[in-house]
Amino acid sequence: MADPRPSQAPLTQLVQANSATRALNILGDRWTLMILYLAFQRVRRFDEFQGRIGLARSLLIDRLRRLCAAGIFEKVRYQERPARDEYRLTEMGADLYSLALMIIRWEKRWFFDATNPAHRLKHSCGKEFTPQFRCSACGDEVGPRDVYVQEGPGAGFEPSPPPRAQRRSIVPTEALNDGNPMLDRAFQVLGDRWTSHVIASAFLGRRRFNEFQAALGVAPNILSDRLGRLVDLGVLRRELYQERPERWEYRLTDEGRDLYPLIAELNRWGDRWLAGESGAPLITHHRACGAVLAPRIACDQCGETVTADSVSPGL
Repeated sequence: MADPRPSQAPLTQLVQANSATRALNILGDRWTLMILYLAFQRVRRFDEFQGRIGLARSLLIDRLRRLCAAGIFEKVRYQERPARDEYRLTEMGADLYSLALMIIRWEKRWFFDATNPAHRLKHSCGKEFTPQFRCSACGDEVGPRDVYVQEGPGAGFEPSPPPRAQRRSIVPTEALNDGNPMLDRAFQVLGDRWTSHVIASAFLGRRRFNEFQAALGVAPNILSDRLGRLVDLGVLRRELYQERPERWEYRLTDEGRDLYPLIAELNRWGDRWLAGESGAPLITHHRACGAVLAPRIACDQCGETVTADSVSPGL
């Protein structure tokens, strides 16, 4: 059988195509997630972002530039003298709102803080709510054990993402100001590209070091660091599967499995905006009803669909 991988790139630089991975190559950075969090609170101007995050000017310029280049923000002139611009979410950027809600859902369920406005969102039904991840075909809530995945028309191999120059962005909670705490625990888990890549790969059934490495094309020292970090954070647990020599596998904990709606939303967004003409690499089916999974984010109090316009005081 012929090797389906393209011949022009070295085998070590090729990984399986995956829409969640493509999305994380853009979004898997703590500063980027913070900027998007504020954008959904209608922050648009450079000084507002800088004042709320406390980020060095050069780093903020870099992240805003990347978000514009990716098509998530557009730069709009709002004043001519002196020239001043603001950063507005495009349709592509606004489509990340359901992902933001799934980030809030996970952190609220595991690290609830009554003083955090993001944990006290109100739906248009008038009640505080926790977003639910549901199948739009049958209405049931969906978790990782409720789905199965098949190859889609875009299945195949593609070059692994290039390394980034910057290290993981570590931000002390006290750096966040304005009395508006951000989603610190979620950003610890998702705010690093390789950490979140490992989580996404775990949901595809990978457990062993060599499986993660082959799927992600990541350097062994980086993978070892990220696996250890996820164990420390309680997202993965180590289990011994061989004694001589000792070999371990990494399984999702209950806390880790509860990240599934987040990964599913990354996959949905990546399928829509990053798959190109080839189509989705993977197709997810809901076991209960057999339909291709089309997620719907619902209010746990009234059951109605949650949109940016139906939430206050506003993510």
